Amino acid sequence: MYILGDIGNSETKIFLVSSKNIILKSINFSSKKISNKILSKKFKYLVKDFKSIEKVLFCSVVPKSFNLIKRFLSKKSKKRCYEVKDLKLRSLINIKVNFKQVGSDRLTNAISVLNKKDNFIILDLGTATTFDIITQNIYRGGIIAPGIRISLNTLSDKATLIPKINLKQIKKVIGVDTISAVRSGFFWGYAGLIDNIVYLIKKETRKSFKLVITGGFSDLFKNSIKTKFKQNKDITIKGLIKISKLI
Repeated sequence: MYILGDIGNSETKIFLVSSKNIILKSINFSSKKISNKILSKKFKYLVKDFKSIEKVLFCSVVPKSFNLIKRFLSKKSKKRCYEVKDLKLRSLINIKVNFKQVGSDRLTNAISVLNKKDNFIILDLGTATTFDIITQNIYRGGIIAPGIRISLNTLSDKATLIPKINLKQIKKVIGVDTISAVRSGFFWGYAGLIDNIVYLIKKETRKSFKLVITGGFSDLFKNSIKTKFKQNKDITIKGLIKISKLI
């Protein structure tokens, strides 16, 4: 069995996966509140016998959190705890960007979808709003825009009369009060941002793409994006399963 994990800026998700690549169990918790006490409690549910663990692999954009989990799991499982960038990712995908700077999660997602004939744009609506461009088996780079939740919270924190709100799908554009106006600005603003950036990517590359959307806010926009797309909430774990074959 394998322990495969995704340490994001907001949330950490860890999966127990069989040697036949079947997800058996999963746990999740805040990436900002990690301690040995929390890990002991969470892994008591996830893993009954650490002797059964053959591989341990994470993609992480929070080095401090990864190091805490790495020490915990290395001691428990007696196995090396890998981060995806420790492995020879270029044997799976041709990377045409600054390897040190590109996020491990973005490379993992790219490896998850790639094949030798299709081009992909991966839109991840998470802590940040990111677009990743893959042409056949080449990772070309991408775009990073402010995350929706961070932007909402910043606006509320900086503008005294704007309360914290939750976004939801809306039909009307013109707001009639502060809350509906803010909702419209974010909902239709981000929907427009998505469609326009996809259009500009196609124009710049002169290629056609399959759009894949993922992330916590992907449900919110799935009925408002004009571009044809497929939603894939399991993109990262599927990428980790592919990469685990390198261990």
